[in-house]
Amino acid sequence: MRTNYYKVAEQVFAFRTQDDDKQNYIPSCEPFVYTPAEGEAILFTLTVDDSFSPAQKGELIGEFPCGGADFNVYRLADGSYQFLIAPPGGDFCGLLQANAQFSEATLALHGNQWARAFAANNSIMLLYAFAAADKNTLLFHASVIENDGYGYLFLGKSGTGKSTHSSLWLKHIAGSELMNDDNPVVVATEQGAIIYGSPWSGKTPCYRNISAPVGAFVRIRQEKVNHITRDKTLEALSALLPSVSSMKWDDRVYNGIYDSISLLIAHVPCYTLGCRPDQEAAEVCYQAVKVNK
Repeated sequence: MRTNYYKVAEQVFAFRTQDDDKQNYIPSCEPFVYTPAEGEAILFTLTVDDSFSPAQKGELIGEFPCGGADFNVYRLADGSYQFLIAPPGGDFCGLLQANAQFSEATLALHGNQWARAFAANNSIMLLYAFAAADKNTLLFHASVIENDGYGYLFLGKSGTGKSTHSSLWLKHIAGSELMNDDNPVVVATEQGAIIYGSPWSGKTPCYRNISAPVGAFVRIRQEKVNHITRDKTLEALSALLPSVSSMKWDDRVYNGIYDSISLLIAHVPCYTLGCRPDQEAAEVCYQAVKVNK
């Protein structure tokens, strides 16, 4: 087997393929290539093995979309998981089985080169999200701008204008750079939070191995008048919790996410921005959330 290591937001993972398998399944991970020190902790190891066939089929938990893929989720009696992976409306292209902690997993791939890479990339993203869930490390569905040394996360349901608002900052707010446009990683601490780029960025190829302190979380809502308010605790919780990849039926995963979000709310300001897609919206947001050093 050939093993490559990657480091995303201080978490190291391993990706193993057959020696004769020459396909580059995860090119977006190349900025995160890493050589671990002897004895360094590994978050998870994913092994690609097309001959893999599970000894038994788990109980169907349900179906859910994540990162642009559709997953059928099954749980076995020992707490381990099976996932059938497909692109939206497409054919099944991957069978993933992971242990209960998501620290060890095997992936059987199917289909053409694109389909195999699709399943591999989404498997890694899923394993990362759930293996790190109880380590104060969260995979957010957000677009992120870095400005003056701080990262600002724009949250909201698909289609609400997160990427559009980021583009307005890039155009109208001097010194702004795009950190990630769909799936950044946030690490919660007692002092605040750190935002990291990741190998997953939706339709925008922005795979940057960079980090910054989080300046604010901003929930985006489409409205006719540009205005912004700071959220109270419950409002912040209702904005952050749906923005994180989760599994409510898994206590370890869900409790870890909830505890991390509680830590974030205690130390990082959260806002709700009602806005139009225009220059004024970016300026109103920036003036309210910017960190004054």
